[in-house]
Amino acid sequence: MLLTIDIGNTQTVLGLFSGDQLNHTWRIATYDTRTADELAVLITSLLAQDPNKVVGSVTGVALCSTVPAALHEMRLMCSKYYADLPVVVVEPGVRTGVPILTDNPKEVGSDRIINSLAAATHFGGPAIVVDFGTATTFDAVSRKGEYLGGAIAPGIEISVEALGARGAQLRKVELARPRSVVGRNTVEALQSGILYGFAGQVDGIVHRMASELADDPNDVTVIATGGLAPLVLEEAETIDAHDPWLTLRGLKLVFDRNRSAIEPPASTEPPTDAAIAADAPAAGPAARQSAELAGADRQTDPTPLSPARRTPSSL
Repeated sequence: MLLTIDIGNTQTVLGLFSGDQLNHTWRIATYDTRTADELAVLITSLLAQDPNKVVGSVTGVALCSTVPAALHEMRLMCSKYYADLPVVVVEPGVRTGVPILTDNPKEVGSDRIINSLAAATHFGGPAIVVDFGTATTFDAVSRKGEYLGGAIAPGIEISVEALGARGAQLRKVELARPRSVVGRNTVEALQSGILYGFAGQVDGIVHRMASELADDPNDVTVIATGGLAPLVLEEAETIDAHDPWLTLRGLKLVFDRNRSAIEPPASTEPPTDAAIAADAPAAGPAARQSAELAGADRQTDPTPLSPARRTPSSL
């Protein structure tokens, strides 16, 4: 089974693939102070709690990260606890199959490239991926599967936290749908502004981006992903599909593309006498006698939504 790990600024998402099927997923908080040993204990504990007894069934690891400190410890964890398995860390130099047509490709987050790959593979281009995480990102994918660029906006949670911290009479509220757009109290007014404000932001940016991607904006598929996507799905009019595990599916695709280059090398132990004899051509009596004398001295040891009713659903 392939273990996929998406390390975000706020949360880390893990998934376990059996072939092309995503069988298990977990979501944990991201702390860049966790050590490699702590990460190993945490991941092993998650695997051990699965009723299907998947501990010990991992045959490869694919991971990406937007947190450099957390990525460093995750590398150490893989080298220490999964040293005998093929490991792919998505970073510059790793083959993704996605041409990056930006001014500086190296500054594009690996998760955005992976999302673009998964969107182009499972939904086709042109497409826009809206990822609701610490930041809300919009990624444009061409008809050919090229990454064209995108937009980055403050995320829902950090916007709520900033508003509560800077507003003297405002406070952090639950991210939930209010009874109506017109809030009857401060809590509902905040919830209305957050929910419908971000839904309007999504629709506004998507409309403008889609008009640049295709002559007919309706040809552009809009995919929502990220932990906070369900909050906005019902209100945003431009979302065509919802895949909460889009990044994990992209990691699976990248692992498959690079597997031949990262498979552990074959054993380098010297061949045994039996193996040498099996591979050697038949020898005459003199040669066999010479071999026996020498041997005496040798020591052996993917659910799109209906265009008519854009109701969110998962793959």
